[in-house]
Amino acid sequence: MSLVLTHARYQFLETVRVPIAVIGSSIFPAMSMLFFVVPFTGNDPVAATYATGAMLVFAVMSACLFTYGIGVAEDRAQPWDPYLRTLPAGPLARFAGRILSVIAIMAIAIVPVLLIAAFLTEAMVTPAQLLLGLAAVLLGSIPFTLIGLFIGYALPSKAAVVVAQVVFFPMAVGAGLLTGPPAGAPEFIQIIAPYLPARGAVELVWVASTDFAPNVLSLVMLGVWVVVFGALAVWAYRRDEGRRFS
Repeated sequence: MSLVLTHARYQFLETVRVPIAVIGSSIFPAMSMLFFVVPFTGNDPVAATYATGAMLVFAVMSACLFTYGIGVAEDRAQPWDPYLRTLPAGPLARFAGRILSVIAIMAIAIVPVLLIAAFLTEAMVTPAQLLLGLAAVLLGSIPFTLIGLFIGYALPSKAAVVVAQVVFFPMAVGAGLLTGPPAGAPEFIQIIAPYLPARGAVELVWVASTDFAPNVLSLVMLGVWVVVFGALAVWAYRRDEGRRFS
């Protein structure tokens, strides 16, 4: 555990030394709350609660895809990374440390969303719903973690930057994260949303914090994305290891 915490501390400090890396994960969800949620649904408790849940998932997506995808790819380009991978401690401590550091960045990213929801909207949840909602946010981050790891280990850093950006915004829009309450999304988004992991993730949050009835297809597809990109992330890691250490 001490080795895991050492890796987590090192990776977190390495990230926050470039403040824009953390600010970027926080500012887009916060600005979306201010521009789209507060003026249009802020006075409706139900709609504001749904929108807050969507922005939490938006923040987590940003933190995971960019921190894992771009961060891992950049680490691979540094001489320190292959050195660490030759040490006898194995990859588990590094992976666990990276996950803890990204969870800390996720927490920083969602705080502005929660503060805006609390002070500038009529969103309402009980303390139990808030805790369950945050647990659902953490659970819903799993597919984005795996997608980010796949991008980071499969691509060089310059390509990872582009792919992470290309994946992030269309997935958020297609899942209906920016269109308000579930019933308010355009028809074409309602058709494609259940097949995207962001939709399954946000429905977990809605179930935890409201009386929303989830779409079974969304939850099944969330599991499919976890399995598929879990396998792809492992494949990309082993492929990278085989290319550089065989």
